Amino acid sequence: MSRVTLTDVTKMYGDDVIGAEDINFRIQDGEFLILVGPSGCGKSTTLELIAGLLRPTSGEIQIGDSVVNDTPPQDRDLAMVFQDYALYPHKTVRGNLLFGMKYNTDLPASAQKEKVEEVASLLGIADLLDQKPGQLSGGQQQRVALGRAIVRDPDVFLLDEPLSNLDAKLRTQMRAELQQLQAELDVTMIYVTHDQTEAMTMGDRIAVLNNGQVQQVGTPSEVYAEPTNEFVAQFIGSPSMNIFTTTIRGKTIRAGNAPVQLDTLNEYADGEELRVGIRPEDVIVSEDSTQGNAVASVSVVENLGSENILHLDFANQDFIAKVDERVYPSNGDEVGLRFPEPLIYVFDNEGRTIKTRNIDAVEQRQPRRQL
Repeated sequence: MSRVTLTDVTKMYGDDVIGAEDINFRIQDGEFLILVGPSGCGKSTTLELIAGLLRPTSGEIQIGDSVVNDTPPQDRDLAMVFQDYALYPHKTVRGNLLFGMKYNTDLPASAQKEKVEEVASLLGIADLLDQKPGQLSGGQQQRVALGRAIVRDPDVFLLDEPLSNLDAKLRTQMRAELQQLQAELDVTMIYVTHDQTEAMTMGDRIAVLNNGQVQQVGTPSEVYAEPTNEFVAQFIGSPSMNIFTTTIRGKTIRAGNAPVQLDTLNEYADGEELRVGIRPEDVIVSEDSTQGNAVASVSVVENLGSENILHLDFANQDFIAKVDERVYPSNGDEVGLRFPEPLIYVFDNEGRTIKTRNIDAVEQRQPRRQL
């Protein structure tokens, strides 16, 4: 069994520095879980607690049915891959892969050699076995680091930002390769990243962390469409969700000039402030500024080929809209904005989600061009 369970796990440094606080989640056998969050959020600390490199201050860590709080790292049957590939420069690829098995197998030398060649073939590095790390590209070195973990046949793979040193094109390629590899091996993987694109594209589920605490655990679609709070809503999605403050008037709020009547506002007093959010891809933009719920001024247009990212001045704050390539206003132009009510999010003044967008109404955002 390679199920991993964390129950009320906290890691303190001294009396007042929190590395991780009340971490609770279960990773199922064969699941690909992503730990994602900004720098310093506790994701690497959580991974190191699972690995046994750190000891929890309180709480319980289980691998399978065994509590491993007191189990040293070498006895947890885990394999870890780091951002720094940590290859031995004086050894060949074959030597690096064999070293991964040296203290973790009873296989005879001939069987170890066969295992290395099998894994090298799986990773597409069979023709590199006699080369040294200095002769390899970054992507090839990463495959060797992965191979060194795979040859051990561990119960769980732990990956700490393994693609951070690669260029954008190679990261995209390696993301797909890692997903295929995890599915082919049918193993449990826990993957740390600060990159929400990696999290959304790779994981069966995502655990979003901030300030040492788990904010939400769910599938990529759940975390994107139904964030539990304002932090998750803004962290997941690129560009980030637009959020602005509004005031309740007669159980109604306004997004621009659009009134939004919500049954969930009954517990809030008239005049109370709330936060309204809408994703850039849900904003409908008209180059006719008289159309829509609000008017904004164009600051910058980013041309991405198939779409444009508009940076706007709206309600005295920066505002972003993602539109198709046919909408291309000039800097300084005024444009009309429309916010489809079913696609609006609402948060209370403590950041808790009151309303998420209606998934069935997502088609209302198309086309993202002139009204």
